[in-house]
Amino acid sequence: MRQPYFLGCPQWQHPAWNGLLPAEPTPLARYSRVFNSVEGNTSFYAMPSYRQCEQWRGQVSEDFRFLFKFPRQITHDCLLRGVGEQARGFLEVLAPLADVLGPMLLQLPAAFGPERLGDLWRFVEMLPAPFGCTVEVRHPDFFTKGEAEKALNRGLRERQIARVCFDSRALFAASAEDAATREAQRKKPRLPVHVLPGDASPVIRYVGHPELQANRSFLAPWVDRVAGWIAAGERPYVFIHMPDNGDALSLALLWHELLQGRVEGLPDLPIDPMQAQPGLF
Repeated sequence: MRQPYFLGCPQWQHPAWNGLLPAEPTPLARYSRVFNSVEGNTSFYAMPSYRQCEQWRGQVSEDFRFLFKFPRQITHDCLLRGVGEQARGFLEVLAPLADVLGPMLLQLPAAFGPERLGDLWRFVEMLPAPFGCTVEVRHPDFFTKGEAEKALNRGLRERQIARVCFDSRALFAASAEDAATREAQRKKPRLPVHVLPGDASPVIRYVGHPELQANRSFLAPWVDRVAGWIAAGERPYVFIHMPDNGDALSLALLWHELLQGRVEGLPDLPIDPMQAQPGLF
């Protein structure tokens, strides 16, 4: 049964997930039996091949969505300047996936500040159909509700582009007692959560607390908001991260169960909740 929203993880395979996902010939096919979206984080570091994209297309249904990150050379090294040829080459490689692509993840570093907004608008306006994007910013001036943030939000609305809601509050509420949590707190940004209403499908990237049940209070506001979006006819994207992504299945199950309490008729995820408990594998 079709889910009324997109749910995924930052990857489609993890050793800890072995035996928990339905039986299929490949990791992506197994993953796509449970989730209908995935963050394509690997493209940030290395471009896939055209042949790989053809193979991936054959392993997912027409309702699945890939949200690939633009390569770091485009977003971080060049800060969107002089990257037209690189961007076109990247999108050409993704062509076999055109009908199952969600918005591309345009993740900008903290060095990309308000003075570079012109570069952002030029970049997104050159993207050919059917490629669109969603934008994640990290410069602190975009989180002060001042003129810089107003200009960003206004430009995104005008272009019907979603602003990624990156929520790491649960992660930073945890005491860093284990290596995975310490590493996640070192790498992930700690910024306010600002939601931009608009015409584009919302995108949430949630990084969880390592203690599964501690996430309930942090997820509760998102349950209300996502249920409201679904009721309004939106189809948002929700991506579930954990300090150790081996535990992401458990958190995704918890999240979906909480949402089922608000969205009538929401289908179950085909994972055994007793098997997918942190620490049991």
